[in-house]
Parts: sequence; C-alpha cells; structure tokens
Amino acid sequence: GYQIVTRPELHEWVRRLFHERTTQRLSVQALETLAVIAYKQPVTAPEITEIRGVNTAGVVNTLIERQLVKIVGRKAVVGRPFMYATTREFLIRFGLRDLSDLPKIEEMAEALGFEVPAGLSQSGPSQPQLDLEGVSPIDEVAAMSTDVEPGEKIH
Repeated sequence: GYQIVTRPELHEWVRRLFHERTTQRLSVQALETLAVIAYKQPVTAPEITEIRGVNTAGVVNTLIERQLVKIVGRKAVVGRPFMYATTREFLIRFGLRDLSDLPKIEEMAEALGFEVPAGLSQSGPSQPQLDLEGVSPIDEVAAMSTDVEPGEKIH
C-alpha cells in the first residue's frame, strides 16, 4: 500500500490543519460499540446488536469513517454479513501495543461496578483473537492487515 507523509518540520502546520478532525470525541454509543468489536473481533453487526441490544449500523459506519474499525471479511452464514475488527489506528489512539494490552473485561467491570453484558464475557484465551472460522478463503486475504508500521518506509 501507499502512505502519504509530510516532512517532520511541517508537523505543527499539519497538526493545526487536521486538529478539528482528531479532537472529535466519540459518543458513549460509539465507545460501547468499539469495545464490543475490540473484545469480540471479528464480529458481525447482528452480533454487536445482540450484545448491545440496539441497532448499531450507523455507529459502526462512523467508526469505519474514523478508521478505528475495518471490514475483515464476510461470515459464512445466511446473508453473509460483514465482519468487523479494530485497526492499527485504534491501537495508536488508545495507546495500545496490541490487543493483549486491553484490560480484562471482568476486571474492568468490577472496578467500575458494572455487570458484564451477556455475550461479552471473556472465555478461553486471555486476549482477543481473530477467529477466521466461517470466513470464506477469498475473504481471508481481505482479513490480513495491510497497515504500515510507524516509521516503516513504503516502496
């Protein structure tokens, strides 16, 4: 892939130019949806709706526009819904090295005094994993990350 970059000495000007876009806060609904995607990825919109109890199509589109979530394939079920996962931009904005840096759901819920929603409790591995079972082979290629590491040169 390609990446457009600027010279380091122009950083302050570029930051000012894009300041408005980067300072927009996410709504509570967007943060809830992002949390579901982060912990259950890859996850479909119907699965997110089942966990949250409300339609999240508009919120997911907002998260895609902000490059926090991406489509990683289609689930091999009736209707072949898109499967969503977080992006490298998500990790950067939330100060995470990788998904294993996410706090455990149970610990976070206990600290905040909340009950873990059904379908969101972690079972099995201690970190979220991309489970590509049920993704058709052509979609597995789309599920592979094409993000560029910070500082990596692109040819």
